[in-house]
Amino acid sequence: MFGAGGGTSSYREVEEAEFILLWGSNAREAHPIYFHHVLKGIKAGAKMHAVDPRRTASAKFADSWLGIDVGSDIALANAVAREIIAANLHNQQFIEHSTTGFDAFREHVEKYTLDYAAEVTGVPADAIRGLARAYAEATTAQILWTLGITEHHNGVDNVLSLCNLALLTGHVGRWGSGLVPLRGQNNVQGGGDMGALPNKLPGFQDVIDTAARDKFSAIYGLDLNPTPGLHLTQMFEAMGQGLIKALYVIGENPADSEADVSHTRRLLEELDFLVVQDIFLTRTAELADVVLPATVGWAESEGTVTSSERRVQRVRPAVEGPAGARHDHLIIGDLAKRLGAPWPAETAEELWNELRSLSPMHTGMTYKRLEELDGLQWPCPDTDHPGTPFLHGWLWEDDLGGNPRAPFSLTDYEGPKEQLTQEFPIRLTTGRALDSYNTGVQSRGFNSPIRSGEQLQISEVDAASLRLSQGELVRVSSPRGSVEMEIDIKREQARGLAFTTFHFPELVDLNLLTNDEWDPKSGTAEFKAASIKIEKLTNGAQRA
Repeated sequence: MFGAGGGTSSYREVEEAEFILLWGSNAREAHPIYFHHVLKGIKAGAKMHAVDPRRTASAKFADSWLGIDVGSDIALANAVAREIIAANLHNQQFIEHSTTGFDAFREHVEKYTLDYAAEVTGVPADAIRGLARAYAEATTAQILWTLGITEHHNGVDNVLSLCNLALLTGHVGRWGSGLVPLRGQNNVQGGGDMGALPNKLPGFQDVIDTAARDKFSAIYGLDLNPTPGLHLTQMFEAMGQGLIKALYVIGENPADSEADVSHTRRLLEELDFLVVQDIFLTRTAELADVVLPATVGWAESEGTVTSSERRVQRVRPAVEGPAGARHDHLIIGDLAKRLGAPWPAETAEELWNELRSLSPMHTGMTYKRLEELDGLQWPCPDTDHPGTPFLHGWLWEDDLGGNPRAPFSLTDYEGPKEQLTQEFPIRLTTGRALDSYNTGVQSRGFNSPIRSGEQLQISEVDAASLRLSQGELVRVSSPRGSVEMEIDIKREQARGLAFTTFHFPELVDLNLLTNDEWDPKSGTAEFKAASIKIEKLTNGAQRA
């Protein structure tokens, strides 16, 4: 919406905010470092509201928890917007100065009444009204979200609906007020910054921008393709059509991490040639024709990483990597040379300086400054610039800093693509546990005293209806596959909702169940909204 692919605020801002809205994020378990800052804010007096289908470990710290039905986020956000407008709590001066499309937006959300939203979302009308007024009346307010918002078939629209709330109230572009996406994987922010997106060059410069491409062409000595590439979901579709026959996978484990993973594995197995570059022999690597062992980015390598507050930081090797493992950039550089491409940069710092020469938002970030200042936040356009703690301050400038006004987005509630049926009557959503990480590649190698393995959390009502007891082994099925796993009965779990993590596919191959419907704007699959049935096994077995 604002032209930059990063969170608008620094971590420290949430410590000083008056209001914190945690939407679709169990940050206490999924992003514990950031949640430490949230707790400081709460201790300082901030009011926190949590929007989540489950009363998570994070929601237990909130002044108010809104137990939303899975996939109804847009209906709730639009109802909050309507209530803010109806109560005349919107920032009319900011709207007129800094935004476009308000009249159309106001008309668009008129149908999202409190009664309608309560029916669709499961959140009481009074709670929606309370959230709207608390957010709008706060002096400073932060909206935080994670994959609970984005892993839907309309994830981008979910985010845009939250951005609308910030534009409506002026809670963006100033210290303490902003929008904070907490990234789903390690160094996701840095990967995007470096151009690891099908439609972007480093520094979020558009591939279709001729002037941007010309800069890179001058350095590389060749013309860059102006056509955006394929995102991950489109790549798998192309594999199914026989249009992609070879794949080079770096630091990714799609054979475990993709939705409807049986389909993914079949496509990987049918490739003519598969190369995997990784730190462990993952399930994807086991399918590969060639495996290239890499060093661990956070312990054995030299370079930079970027956090969710856009802070670029130096990393250095703490230990030497195992014999045969090499830094990713050395592997890629040698491959390029063998293919006949010039690759003058030999060190991580030389690569970084090349990046700085091409990406205006990184130009001022020398290795020396990154080390002396403990990191810098982009944009940092020159070596005298202190970095940028928060983004979009131009929204408050008289001339908008020469930028166009920020547009409101018209988003509509649709609900999950996969509807509940008589055969599959329970909604499955997924998330993380504190002691584990993604598909377990980096975390399964150690024992944890708080680890309980993969369990399916269900309500007491559903357990009673199915005649299930705590710890009982059941068969869980979706239209795509079945697994067996233990039941964990939760008193606070909503009826008709099941939840599990996905960290140990070797124990429970959870992504056999998840829905691969995807967002056409981002390519992200609808991991958070599958339909399942739970069947009692005849012997009432428990896992040994």
